[in-house]
Amino acid sequence: MFDYFLSLNPILQAFIAGLFTWFCTIFGSAFVFFFKQANQKLLDSMMGFAAGVMIAASFWSLLEPSFKFAKQSSTEWYWLPTLIGFLAGGLFLRIIDYIVPHLHLSKPIEEAEGIQPQHALSKSMLLFLAITIHNIPEGLAIGVAFGAIATLGEGADTLPLTLSAIGLAIGMGLQNIPEGSALSMPIRAEGHSRMKAFTYGAFSAVVEPIGAVIGALFVISMTSILPYALAFAAGAMIFVVVEELIPESQSNGNTDIATLSLMLGFSLMMVLDVAFG
Repeated sequence: MFDYFLSLNPILQAFIAGLFTWFCTIFGSAFVFFFKQANQKLLDSMMGFAAGVMIAASFWSLLEPSFKFAKQSSTEWYWLPTLIGFLAGGLFLRIIDYIVPHLHLSKPIEEAEGIQPQHALSKSMLLFLAITIHNIPEGLAIGVAFGAIATLGEGADTLPLTLSAIGLAIGMGLQNIPEGSALSMPIRAEGHSRMKAFTYGAFSAVVEPIGAVIGALFVISMTSILPYALAFAAGAMIFVVVEELIPESQSNGNTDIATLSLMLGFSLMMVLDVAFG
């Protein structure tokens, strides 16, 4: 099975990896069928864990390879593509954050963000859009990582890069499990049915396989943008972590367990990347 996966086109590999991370979100969202209400300490630790995974993935799986690929094409100012891509990724998410109506998990609906957020959409939809925004850079990151494989050329040893991309997908999938629960259970706590809460949680990550394919296609069609694309995905993920995940995990008084969970998530993703890469 593993050998068959390695033989596939990188775009198809990215799509399968995106489906895997989506399935992990579905799995996490299904917890709503087994628990009556969300434990706030558990939710905060989940958000901290997700933040740690995304921070580690941003460096080990995206920024470090971005520097490596940029240096291969230019020894002078080789860090510039990584810098530009990283800042552009953060700016892109800021624009999305400004435009798309959404609501952070711990906020009342009156504090929803985006263009006329609280007048047009329900609280459940606003929460759904907030998590969906998180998942956009994750899908792009997976796609860019697998798309990079095709840039090595025929006859090159693609195994290390493929294993690194697989490690990234596993890390993203693991952090999607608590993220799915972190959305479905608060929606259930609002009084909605378990099925409705599950549906919102499950489909919040449908953008990941789509984003994975888009990211892979962009890199393969324009190989020169690879350092920029890797850093772009990292910048977008760091924006999500700093703008929402860390503040959310620290806003309910569970700072110690949230911080320790962040360190656990970071350590796990770091080990995955080193072991697979």
